[in-house]
Amino acid sequence: MTVWTPAGARMSAGFAGRLLSRPTRVPEVILCSDPDADELSAARDALEAGGFRTHGVDSAGAAREAIEEVGPVDCLVTEYDLPDGSGLELIRETRATSPDTACVLYTDAGIGEMDTEAFGEVIAEYVRKDDPGSADRLVGIVEHSLAFRSQTAYPLPDDEDVRLATLSRYATDPAALSASLDRLTELAAAQFDVDSAAVGLVDSHEERFLSCYGADVDSLDREDTICTYAILEEGVTVVEDATADPRFSDNETLAAAEIRFYAGAPLTAPDGRAIGTFCLQGGEPREFDARNRELLSLFADQTMEQLELRRRLRETGGDDG
Repeated sequence: MTVWTPAGARMSAGFAGRLLSRPTRVPEVILCSDPDADELSAARDALEAGGFRTHGVDSAGAAREAIEEVGPVDCLVTEYDLPDGSGLELIRETRATSPDTACVLYTDAGIGEMDTEAFGEVIAEYVRKDDPGSADRLVGIVEHSLAFRSQTAYPLPDDEDVRLATLSRYATDPAALSASLDRLTELAAAQFDVDSAAVGLVDSHEERFLSCYGADVDSLDREDTICTYAILEEGVTVVEDATADPRFSDNETLAAAEIRFYAGAPLTAPDGRAIGTFCLQGGEPREFDARNRELLSLFADQTMEQLELRRRLRETGGDDG
């Protein structure tokens, strides 16, 4: 059965104040889907007056094309009745690939007119267009949804949405680089005399490892990784003893893997966004001097060069793999 979160919720003054105190971020992108040109324009005008950037489409197919072209959007606002499907179907598809996207049904249809049973536990906000003040409520709900979406169990870069868009250009064919990255992680483990070395890409909810020497792991929840902190720094992040660091002392994942030492250098794309890390782990506390930090940064730079080369070959058609 479809779960509906309360419509019309507004932020308290205290919560709004906390939002205003956050660092300035790139305005969120709202994808609006409605086959009625006038109603689509009215919804976009209301959202843009609220400070959002919008992109308008008139069908589910056009929405899919827009998401494929620009990458994940922050919020989807859609009519229920679309010429090539339903708004609930579009929401379900969007959430399958981008679980963090806020979704709002902004529709002329009443709940009783919708086939909600067919879509399982699809969670969406609901605003009826013909209710008084519906445009204002739409803006308020979008603000509210995006605000709570950003309250995570781990820190986010100020430009997280742009960073994820950058990441999407490099994460399409990770297996193609596995052999060369495996050589780098094996070499790094020997160079620094650590238990394991890895290359990981940090997406919206997890870290996915392209190579991991000395450990057998494909991915970890982002909140369980030290790398989600490392991508916030320009230089190398070193945790000499995770059990003595208040950020990680209660981390059950690290404890189970017997990880106490960590060093990670960001994989920095040409636009300056960190999409992941080249990292080292060990079971005993240790120091990591300036020379070692320089060498680890070189491993990260070499890895990023390989990712960038693969991206260029793919985007120019020079890579048929």
